[in-house]
Order: sequence, then C-alpha cells, then structure tokens
Amino acid sequence: MKRILFAVLFMVVTLPAQAAAPSPDQIARTTTDDIIALLKTNKAAYAKDHRKLFAMVDEHVLPHFDFNAMSRTVLGRYWRQANDDQRKRFVAEFRDLLVRTYATALLKYNNEKIVYLPFRTNPGDRTAMVKSEVRRSDGGPPISLTYSFYHTDADWKVYDVTIEGASLVTTYQSTYAEQVRRDGLDALIANLSKDNHVAADGKTASNGGAKEGAKK
Repeated sequence: MKRILFAVLFMVVTLPAQAAAPSPDQIARTTTDDIIALLKTNKAAYAKDHRKLFAMVDEHVLPHFDFNAMSRTVLGRYWRQANDDQRKRFVAEFRDLLVRTYATALLKYNNEKIVYLPFRTNPGDRTAMVKSEVRRSDGGPPISLTYSFYHTDADWKVYDVTIEGASLVTTYQSTYAEQVRRDGLDALIANLSKDNHVAADGKTASNGGAKEGAKK
C-alpha cells in the first residue's frame, strides 16, 4: 500500500453524461481533468471542511466503481460465508473507506502530470485496462497506474486499480483476511464503521486496517 495515498487520487472514474457510454480511456482522461479543476478551485475549502471534500468524491468519483464486485474479491471465501446483512454492511463501510482514502490523497495533489499510455480495445470486449503514469512534480520516478474496467449492460465500471504493480483489491484482501480469521467478519465491519465515523468528524482514525499501511 506504499504510495497509495499519493497515487490513488488519480483513481478518477466519473462517467460523463453522454448518450453513448464513453470508452474507458475517455472516462479516465476527461474526468481526471474535471476533478483536478474542482480541486484547484476549492482546495482551501476542502482542506477546511472535509465533509465537502468527501461529498465531492462521493458524487463525482465513486458512483462508477463496482463496490459489490470489489467487495466479493476483497472478502473472497468470507463473502460466500457471509449473510446478506453482513455483505450489505461491508460494502457500505468499504465504500466509505475508499471515499476518505481518495479524499485524503486529493489534498496532497501538487500539479502532478498524468500521461496515458496507448489504449486498445476490440468491439465486444467486456474488460479493458487503461494504463497511465503519474509524472511527479518533485522529479521522482513516475508512478504506474492501471485501471481495470469491465462493461455492464449500460456502461463501464472500475473493479480494481493497480499501483506500481500492486492491486488495490488484492492488498485489502490480504489484510482483511487476516483480520477476519482473527476476529471475525462482524468485528472487521465494526472497526471500519468506527474509523469511518471518526474520519467524518475530521479526526484521526483509531484503527486503520489496510489504510494504515497506505500512509507514508
């Protein structure tokens, strides 16, 4: 999870309102520009009031992640063992976790440049990967980012992001599997809920789970 808080701010997947669904690379390019423009205009307000920042992320970014698919992968066999209520609660808390992880990363934005690598897809493809690099303003080595999409009946959804070769979903999967084995699924959900509520109040989370590993 190293570099996640810096790099994850480019996990931008808002779907523009168009009659025909745009391609995955169009989604990444167009909406990255939109989010960065919002950030440059409102960064001071977002830094002062995190609720505004969370609301912006919730509205413009995360609606086009498939959180059910991500949650199934993250929990693995524990998803199959979970009841409907546990699944619903985990999806909700995991979604909130990514809202605040992404929001925290946005505040670290410092005019980094995103370069998209050539994108190719064939008619009828149901999955696609958009590869890009974040060119750092401090002159450090670029950070590679790959967005994994799949096509629903209506549009494209993101189901994973790979940062420097590390899958976001797989990283959380490893961390959460250990927690569930040790304490049980309900305890994991309770810890996520506690940290999400603490973060919503603008405080530091007491139990970070996977996200603590994302901090530098």
